[in-house]
Amino acid sequence: MRSVSEAVADQARRAVTNGLTPSVAEGSPDLITEKERTLTDRIPPAPFDVESLIPELAGFGRKTTLLYPRSGEPGVRDSSIGGPLLWPAGEPWPLCTEPGHWKPLRTPTEVVGPEPVAMVPVVQLCARDVPELPFPAGMDVLQVVWCPLIHNDEAGTVLPKVYWRSEQTVAGGRVLSDPPVPYEYDEEFVPRSCTVTPTRVVEYPNGDLPEGLAQSLSQRFDEIAEAFGFSYYETAVTVQSKVGGYPGWLQQPNWPVCGCGRRMDHLLSITATEPVEWRWFPLDEQGPESSDPSMWTGADDVVVDTIGHGMDMGDLGGLYLFVCPGCPDMPYAHRYDC
Repeated sequence: MRSVSEAVADQARRAVTNGLTPSVAEGSPDLITEKERTLTDRIPPAPFDVESLIPELAGFGRKTTLLYPRSGEPGVRDSSIGGPLLWPAGEPWPLCTEPGHWKPLRTPTEVVGPEPVAMVPVVQLCARDVPELPFPAGMDVLQVVWCPLIHNDEAGTVLPKVYWRSEQTVAGGRVLSDPPVPYEYDEEFVPRSCTVTPTRVVEYPNGDLPEGLAQSLSQRFDEIAEAFGFSYYETAVTVQSKVGGYPGWLQQPNWPVCGCGRRMDHLLSITATEPVEWRWFPLDEQGPESSDPSMWTGADDVVVDTIGHGMDMGDLGGLYLFVCPGCPDMPYAHRYDC
């Protein structure tokens, strides 16, 4: 039986001889369907197969949907980040009345209020684009808004609210065309209008590696990085706006626990950073010099300015939303790190 080191060397030789091997998703064929491969093929192939070189990670692969926000003008019925929401005209727009919310660098530095602050649209995702979301029965649109001020709660960031809707029900009536805007806000938490291109891949854990496993695999990770020129963390882990999979933690994991005692599921991550090169940057947006996909080149100059929602989110942080699909009212919670 070959040693792991021999397997690493063999895959590295094949990568040099034949170009890059199939994507990480190929290492877990049961997770990605043929229908989903259409968009998965936008992503450069991985230089190695994760589970054959790191069999200890068998079963740790999770399907995630990368959103790839790009500045644009989505419609009210489109999936988007920072775009218009399919909001019933007869339903009041959400206002934040939390005491003590504040804006960094405000002059003078003091809490904002007492007048309520209008929340801003952040995410709208439709079931036809992201069917893997845990939509409640009869619902097919997920919407996220948040108060664009800092709050003195456990997360210490903006305050999000989650809504589930039926597209047919809302579109069958009057739709709000001019939602209110906040009179005060932190610019770092107000997204520009973006289209999204949901892209299914399989990722592996970073901070969520079981205790002790990352340390025991450190030598293997070093061997892989030396053999292929790219590390496990560069090729198998995603830190960008996405649905499902693993949260894009920048610090130690901090999973919320539902009142029922169950650890909540990761719903989506909204992060300040988006890839502009390498493993997770789409092939169809790479520069003209990238005729050889195995080169993993960066963004075309025309594309660079369109990438991302434009939010710095503090010190290039991320906000993570969680739900408990096991409870009837599907409670949610959020975390933030940077």
